[in-house]
Amino acid sequence: MMVGGFGIPGLGMLLFWGLFLILLVLLINGFSSGTGERSGKTAREILDERFACGEINPGEYEAKKKALT
Repeated sequence: MMVGGFGIPGLGMLLFWGLFLILLVLLINGFSSGTGERSGKTAREILDERFACGEINPGEYEAKKKALT
């Protein structure tokens, strides 16, 4: 019935911990990938948005725009 003390209960525990670890890895990857994703926008588009929102003043905008070209 039981081979080396492993048996069905041991297999169930092994499957439980295996699924737990897989879910844990997927959960961690899901949270960490959300922070580093690129938005698909160019640097100039991001700069224009920052200027439009008032995050940077006209002098900074012109200097950064010049640096990008």
